[in-house]
Amino acid sequence: QAQLLESGGGLVQPGGSLRLSCAVSGNVFSVNDMGWYRQRPGEQRERVAGISSGGRTKYEDSVKGRFVISRDNAKNTVYLQMDGLQFEDTADYSCYAVLQLQASDPRYEFWGQGTQVTVSS
Repeated sequence: QAQLLESGGGLVQPGGSLRLSCAVSGNVFSVNDMGWYRQRPGEQRERVAGISSGGRTKYEDSVKGRFVISRDNAKNTVYLQMDGLQFEDTADYSCYAVLQLQASDPRYEFWGQGTQVTVSS
C-alpha cells in the first residue's frame, strides 16, 4: 500500500528557513498532482502550494515569494522550501499526492501524517 512519508518540520525563528520533504513509498503506477496544505489551531485547512506532474505550480497568496514547491519525479518526492518564515506560518503541514496505484485504478488522493512547523522567537 502506498504511503506518503514527510520530514523536515521543526522550530525556527522568524525570518528563518525550513525545507519539508514528502516521499511516496510503495509501488505506484503514476504520481500526479502533489502539494502541501497547512492547518493552524482552530482554523480550516488551507492549501499552501501545489505542483503538477509537469511542474506547473500554484501558491497561496500569503506565501508567494517566500515558499517554493518543487518535485523530483524520479524519487516521487515533493519539497517545500520555506524562507522568510513568519509567526503566521506556524501550523501543521501535510503533503498530498494524487496517486494511481495500478494502470486500471482510478486516481486517489493520499495524505501524509503531518509535520509541525513552529515559528517562534
